[in-house]
Amino acid sequence: MTRACLFDLDRTLVRVNTASLFTRWQVREGEVRRRDGLRVAWWIARYTLGLIDAEAIARSLVRPMKGRDEARFAGRVERWVRDEVLPHVAPLARDEIARRTRDGYVCAIVTASTSYSAEPVARAVGIEHVLCSRLAVEDGRFTGEVVPPFCYGAGKVVAVERWARAHRVDLAESAFFTDSISDLPLLERVGEPVVINPDPRLRLTARARRWPVRAW
Repeated sequence: MTRACLFDLDRTLVRVNTASLFTRWQVREGEVRRRDGLRVAWWIARYTLGLIDAEAIARSLVRPMKGRDEARFAGRVERWVRDEVLPHVAPLARDEIARRTRDGYVCAIVTASTSYSAEPVARAVGIEHVLCSRLAVEDGRFTGEVVPPFCYGAGKVVAVERWARAHRVDLAESAFFTDSISDLPLLERVGEPVVINPDPRLRLTARARRWPVRAW
């Protein structure tokens, strides 16, 4: 058995919410109207605080993508990640990844974001494994559906446990870094929960449970 170090993406590895950045980019690119962008921003704010049915919102956002070419979308998102997301990677996050790797941990990103944004970040910071939400594709085009399980809340635990069995990872000896109260199920599943840039609810929970809290 080996140890893993798991990292959330938004406001953990990167200091911002990438979904908010993506929505603003879509508005600039003319892919969504400003009014629609503001509505999505409101959803994202509630989603971050765990006050909304995240999977239902994700499905509603993905549905209009039906029929779009996956390869073209992936290329555009990768350029967006390079230009607008990677500058927000926290230097202390890079340091932690390097330290854990030297200590023999297997590092992974665990995020509700899709592979199109998470995988370019993983490559940039030297993380091999990405556990994330996946969009269904047929014949190179999106179907407008999310592949279950949605990698959020308890769904992250399902994804991580499946991955841990496949890679002989002992979660009781593993760490998880995150900012969000929505990740409480996975924080409770690992042996080393670490709270980064926490939202108010997670800060209170961490204080009550004496979990370490850091600012990146």
